[in-house]
Amino acid sequence: MMKKKFISATILAALLLTGCSKESGVSSDSSTSSSTSEAVSTDNSSESSTNGEESEYVSGSRDDNGVYVVDGYAAKLEYPLNEKNINYAAKRFAYVHEQYLSGKCDNIFMTVVPDKNYFLAEQNGYPSLDYNELAEMLTKQMDYAKYIDIYPMLELSDYYRTDTHWRQEKIVDIAKFIAGEMGVSLSAEYTETTLPEPFYGIHCRQSGISIEPDTLIYLNNQILQDCKVFDGETNSYIDVYNLELASGKDAYEIFLSGAKSLLTIENPNATTDKELLIFRDSFASSIAPLFAEGYSKITLIDIRYLAPQLLGNFVTFNGQDVLFMYSAPVLNNSVTFK
Repeated sequence: MMKKKFISATILAALLLTGCSKESGVSSDSSTSSSTSEAVSTDNSSESSTNGEESEYVSGSRDDNGVYVVDGYAAKLEYPLNEKNINYAAKRFAYVHEQYLSGKCDNIFMTVVPDKNYFLAEQNGYPSLDYNELAEMLTKQMDYAKYIDIYPMLELSDYYRTDTHWRQEKIVDIAKFIAGEMGVSLSAEYTETTLPEPFYGIHCRQSGISIEPDTLIYLNNQILQDCKVFDGETNSYIDVYNLELASGKDAYEIFLSGAKSLLTIENPNATTDKELLIFRDSFASSIAPLFAEGYSKITLIDIRYLAPQLLGNFVTFNGQDVLFMYSAPVLNNSVTFK
């Protein structure tokens, strides 16, 4: 159970998305998913594993600031695979396990969310991560967690064309699959609401590319309407969908109000007392509400903003299911972890 103590806003160590133009900056997740130039540095070259494509690819030849477009989908180049950062992520997860989970939470799982480069990069002659090697490197160091492989279930159309993230309306099957692997059955149906404003994702602000905007759809039902979300940063309750942000600089932030260090989703209509802890990045913002049907409480923890050493001050670890869910770009740039 989360102790409802106020967390200072200074915990946030990365900037949120502040603008829609190329010069105005990028969101915290997206900024760490654009390591093209940094990752090719000589410091990382001896520790990196790649598919070999980057030696043949000339930066800027078919991309704009690392962003390229294939079949109407924009993506930001992410390579090479940084072994040092993957190992660092594993070490931070191991600390969480040893300090808080071992002997207290037995049902521990992990999954890796691939970005769009998984479907676009290597197939179209762009340098790419070895996603299977990334997952293997992580799972070998997380023998305390069961790996949930969602790679085969995803396809390119599950993602926004102009943004890094997946589309909530496309991942209901992913949520059911992950929940099933954790021993929870999800059967809820949802109604779709389409925001009237066009959605210009992060890639539109990372480059000068011209691409049609997306539409943004969110899912709702009575379960989610009755859920309450407690924001540990502001010590207050917020909505599952913050529609005030729909016309803001990043409409994806309607999902659980964007980057937050500590949140809980409370389901007053739960038929179980099961709870779930999710260690996460922004991809979990849109899928976590879909797990609400199966749990009385879901706690979302982002260790990029909340140091693991402090978790015991805010979260009681006592038999919850635990899911480590991170996107490949964030894992490949895990220096953002506290």
